[in-house]
Amino acid sequence: MKNFVEELRWRGMIQDIMPGTEEKLMEGPTAAYVGIDPTADSLHIGHLVSVMILKHFQNCGHKPFALVGGATGMIGDPSMKSQERNLLDEETLAHNVACIKAQLSRFLDFESDAPNKAELVNNYDWMKGYSFLDFARDIGKHITVNYMMAKDSVKKRLSSDSREGMSFTEFTYQLLQGYDFLYLYQHKGCTLQMGGSDQWGNITTGTELIRRKLGKEAYALTCPLITKADGGKFGKTEKGNIWLDPERTSPYQFYQFWLNVSDEDAARYIKIFTMLGKEEIEAAIAEHAQAPHLRTLQKLLAKEITVMVHGQEEYDKAVEASNVLFGNATSETLMHLDEKTFLQVFDGVATFGLPHEKLPLNIIDLLAVETQVFPSKGECRKMIQAGGVSINKDKVTDINAEIGESHLIGGKYILAQKGKKNYFIIKVG
Repeated sequence: MKNFVEELRWRGMIQDIMPGTEEKLMEGPTAAYVGIDPTADSLHIGHLVSVMILKHFQNCGHKPFALVGGATGMIGDPSMKSQERNLLDEETLAHNVACIKAQLSRFLDFESDAPNKAELVNNYDWMKGYSFLDFARDIGKHITVNYMMAKDSVKKRLSSDSREGMSFTEFTYQLLQGYDFLYLYQHKGCTLQMGGSDQWGNITTGTELIRRKLGKEAYALTCPLITKADGGKFGKTEKGNIWLDPERTSPYQFYQFWLNVSDEDAARYIKIFTMLGKEEIEAAIAEHAQAPHLRTLQKLLAKEITVMVHGQEEYDKAVEASNVLFGNATSETLMHLDEKTFLQVFDGVATFGLPHEKLPLNIIDLLAVETQVFPSKGECRKMIQAGGVSINKDKVTDINAEIGESHLIGGKYILAQKGKKNYFIIKVG
């Protein structure tokens, strides 16, 4: 068996680990789980560290469980949160759980006959019939309020300036999560819980509950919360989270996110978010250091993770779309882009409207009369003659050129380019 803890250690994916965990895992195949909060119908890249940990766990011969918190998702985890979450209804949670399983299937083997195939469990299944009185008697009596109050997640909320304080509902969250661990220990043989470092308090409540109620040993391992080298929040852009769902974050935007990380971040992320081996990663980092401007490390990172999440075909399309803006793309490449990707590639570019009946149009009339790409016909003529004007990435050299139906991208767009970097969209309708 591969040493799972050693694998995570060189990748920089361990924050805290309970004594004895590594030795326990080396004894033979072990079952462990990671909890995922189903507050949305898609995972975002903030979830990916925990998912990658499960992937490595399975890769090392162990059995991974992904627990979606159908019950705990109705309450909300106070860890690292300044205020209480909105509570979700049963129907929404069921939809979210189904979507999350589909995404996890890209990382974990749920379907094979292997003894360590992954399993998805939902704590709503064992919580829905558990009465409050039974829970208070069976579970509540084993964990003291003093123990619960000592957790950082609780202390931070109680000492904050928030007038709302902390509801009893949220206070009980760690007990519910602790019970999940106890249940999975008893029914699925899970002896280890893993998660982000913000979960350490909740996870160790579970190990403590197992110790006090069953007199058995359970283990805990957490990974660091991923940050950016400049201190900014990882996975957030001006438009919000980077999602795994292509409808929320397109494969092109997803690819661009990884392509644009800093050199320092790329060297960390490639260890965390890919399955590449140590030697291959070290060689890639060394190669990148020779010519950082080529961004070979970012390209490798973006490729590995985009293929893993969206597949080879979507990765190829994302690269093609990137080449439209930054490479030597042709009009043929441009015509292949779907409308959504085209608009994302040229997000923020000045757009002019043009009635469809005006086509065909002389190039100068199009750019200097019907639109304001050029302030005057004379300036437009000069720039065409100097070779500085392109339509749909094709250089225009003839001042009498006609632009018509055949130039429309997706039946409605024309891309004009003035000089090397000035793009304009003409929307025909």
